[in-house]
Amino acid sequence: MGNASSIEPTKTIFLDIDGKKEKIMFSRHCGTRDIHDLIAHAAGVSRYAEISLKDSTGAFVSLNPTMPINTQSSPYKVTSKEPSPTTESSNGDGEVFTQVLSQVASQFNKVFKVEEIKTDIATRLSALERKMELEGLKAVEIEKCKRDISDIKDQIWNAQKKFVDFNRLSNETQADSGETQTPSSLSDERKISLKRDVPSYPKYTLSQETIEYLKQPTFDIWHWEPNEMLSLLEHMFHELGLVAEFNINPITLKRFFLCVQENYRNNPFHNFRHCFCVTQMMYGMIHLCHLWEVMTREDLGILMTACVCHDLDHPGYNNTYQINARTELAIRYNDISPLENHHCAVAFKILSNPECNIFANVDKDTFKRIRAGITMLILATDMARHGEIMDNFKMKLEPEFDYKNKDSLDTGMLQLILATDMARHKEILDALQNNIKKFEWDNKSHMDSLKMVLIKCCDISNEVRPMEVSEPWVDCLLEEYFNQSDREKMEGLPVAPFMDRDKVTKPTAQIGFIKFVLIPMFETVAKLFPVIDSTMVEPLRIARDRYEDMKEKNSMPPPPSQSNKKKTVTEK
Repeated sequence: MGNASSIEPTKTIFLDIDGKKEKIMFSRHCGTRDIHDLIAHAAGVSRYAEISLKDSTGAFVSLNPTMPINTQSSPYKVTSKEPSPTTESSNGDGEVFTQVLSQVASQFNKVFKVEEIKTDIATRLSALERKMELEGLKAVEIEKCKRDISDIKDQIWNAQKKFVDFNRLSNETQADSGETQTPSSLSDERKISLKRDVPSYPKYTLSQETIEYLKQPTFDIWHWEPNEMLSLLEHMFHELGLVAEFNINPITLKRFFLCVQENYRNNPFHNFRHCFCVTQMMYGMIHLCHLWEVMTREDLGILMTACVCHDLDHPGYNNTYQINARTELAIRYNDISPLENHHCAVAFKILSNPECNIFANVDKDTFKRIRAGITMLILATDMARHGEIMDNFKMKLEPEFDYKNKDSLDTGMLQLILATDMARHKEILDALQNNIKKFEWDNKSHMDSLKMVLIKCCDISNEVRPMEVSEPWVDCLLEEYFNQSDREKMEGLPVAPFMDRDKVTKPTAQIGFIKFVLIPMFETVAKLFPVIDSTMVEPLRIARDRYEDMKEKNSMPPPPSQSNKKKTVTEK
């Protein structure tokens, strides 16, 4: 049994809460916080409120189990104050909480090795990306094997038919007899395959400065090695959204550019660097003129791919030589743009290989449009068609004029004289703007004409670049011209004066070309895109003036020597 000492005595305290009488009872073993909470409950405030007690004399009473006992007639007056969220104590609690949280996070990192886990995850992700890349390679290899099996079957079938290829026998006979075939005797009926694979050139990380510089017409193409040019081409296709547009396998894109590079010959001018130069200028014009605002991504892809392929397998001898020498290409294409037709054929030979076909994932109708567009643009680079293409483009920009009608001519002359009145300045400029608006951006014929002129601009745009970039190209072109003219003289063929090393100089070769071909063409395009006038036409005018000064200095007689001067003085 228990005894009386085991019963804990309780303490009763009487309270005055806003005039209401209350009492609380607690054990002497209660804590201060327990008493605080008990009074807060009785007062109807939160446990976080500040509570103070005063006796009948106004003295504060300590809130603890040893506080003096009072009577019902002399209760303790209760004063409470709810805490404010903006008080300093709250701020202090927030700072303490932040410090505690920081320490917990630090301890958490140490215990669970978060940084090591992040590094491990990054490593695993890189390995996974590499694995996916290898899987993509395997898929392309499977397609390649299927194609090779199909070719082997065709070879077996031809052998069973006992087919005799007299052209091949003729070539073998020539080789056996020691005859040398001319490099212009080309054939586009051959299988094109990669000589090396993707790992042969490393990945390059382009700086932001290079990325922005790549969009400029002033880009210096002489500072880049072939593998670097491949990476820059790859960047252009990614940045323009062409990889996403055509759903191109990145490995296939790399192989396509590799195969293109291998099928450009080591000519002085028409080589892979020229291909890169033309493609970079097109990329620059796309950004300069914001062509994505008036063209589809498909059109941009056609423009870029046509630039990449526009001089594939160029032999270094132009169409005039092909036709005059009656080469195989001239015969095959009936003297109609033999080289340009050959470039197209080689381009689509490359695309016919599954490991290089960047358009493998588009539907048939889309590929049909792409093929027609690329063919149209490459054929447009034949300078024999320059006048035809430019006249067609100007007709879409300017109103038609009947040059054979005398009344039209008289009216035209009168309008020119009256146009000199400055009071009509605004009227004439508005009329010019209306003529420009005649170009129909949604008209396929108009857009095709524009795209043909754009690739022509890029193909012969070297003089748009700074002198230190453009002048070496003139030397390369003259070297190729002189090689052809020497061969034409040796074979008794006609020689063009602008290719004859005994007649042409650098200034004479460039002045006429800049004045009568380049400037008029770029000025015409500037009617649609005025920004071209300052960025491209003005550098052409500067180049023209520089070559005219060079010509004038070369034509000046040399100054008399000192000995001749002394002799003249003595005779006098």
